[in-house]
Amino acid sequence: MKTSIRIKAGSNDRLVDLRELYAYRDILVFLVWRDIKVLYAQTVLGFGWAILRPLLSMAIFTLVFGRLVGMPSDGVPYPVFAYTALLPWIYFSSSFVKSSDSLVAMAATWTKVYFPRLILPLVPIVSSLVDFFIAFVVLLAMMFFYGITLTPAIAFLPLLIILMVLTSSGIGMWLSALSVQYRDVRHANQFVSQLLMYMAPVVWPASLIAEKFPVYGDVITRVYAIYPMVGIIEGFRSAMLGVSSMPWDLIAVGGCSSVLMTLTGASYFRRRERIFADVA
Repeated sequence: MKTSIRIKAGSNDRLVDLRELYAYRDILVFLVWRDIKVLYAQTVLGFGWAILRPLLSMAIFTLVFGRLVGMPSDGVPYPVFAYTALLPWIYFSSSFVKSSDSLVAMAATWTKVYFPRLILPLVPIVSSLVDFFIAFVVLLAMMFFYGITLTPAIAFLPLLIILMVLTSSGIGMWLSALSVQYRDVRHANQFVSQLLMYMAPVVWPASLIAEKFPVYGDVITRVYAIYPMVGIIEGFRSAMLGVSSMPWDLIAVGGCSSVLMTLTGASYFRRRERIFADVA
């Protein structure tokens, strides 16, 4: 009597197979650890680069926008105003750029060995948190230097970090899936990152919109908050510096946009996953 075994593809009815991701968690941990070690291998400053990048950017922004342009800073010293925004922004830009290139860079591995492909774009999202928390310590030191005390609103910081990670994950899943078939994506990433930075309120406060457009300023600001980093950056400034009350309206709009981006990114990644090996 012959026994037949039927091999078929797994179900595609779920956006993310959490059980499978958990089963392969060791690969995620290994790749994250490898990503961290490779990033700082054979460097003179090592983890100092996590501090140097935001500090240099802050210095340039302070000179150009704070001193020469005279950009308002919601009543706090411009260096700490800019650095607080750079903290989530640098995490977002570096993580989604590396995430978008993850499948192409690791094609020689995932085309030969099976594991959940979604692990690869998630690796930079997780590993970049190391730089984020190192730079966060510098922000605390700057606040102490300028005599800025922590407020109770800092309790909302974990929520902002979760939204920051979700936004990066959503864009990372979209771009990583696109870059396998369209290699133009990896070449456009740096340009897109620069463009998104100047669209975000990094060097200027979002309150400037209401000042420039006194009639429809609030409406324009809420539409602007569809870009998730708007609410996240303004939320960071409120939580850390106490420049204003928490902008829950901006956070809510950006949060919905971030969740939608993550869900659609996971859906698109899942649908395109079946052809990755054919076009890689």
